Amino acid sequence: QVQLVESGGGLVQAGGSLRLSCAASRTIFRFNAMGWYRQAPGKQRERVAVITSGGSIDYADSVKGRFTISRDNAKNTVYLQMNSLKPEDTAVYYCNAKAVGLDYWGQGTQVTVSS
Repeated sequence: QVQLVESGGGLVQAGGSLRLSCAASRTIFRFNAMGWYRQAPGKQRERVAVITSGGSIDYADSVKGRFTISRDNAKNTVYLQMNSLKPEDTAVYYCNAKAVGLDYWGQGTQVTVSS
């Protein structure tokens, strides 16, 4: 079993920045992919950004150019740098780790962007 613990959420004004962290309880380099998802009230959970073990990165169109995902295998941590935040970025952000036949989720961290 793997535990993923997110941190770094909070309240920020539009145009501001936050950096989310996802600390894994074990080494992350064996995961095929790690990523960030978000869920706003009344909406489905959506993929925000994913980084694979090979270093490939994919972003949702809505965050391209504003968000940056990165991973530090030595610290077993994945980050999401969020710049130029907008009120529509308000959501609970979840960390995810995938391996063959396995799918792990963190408990989520709230991000609220005020206008």
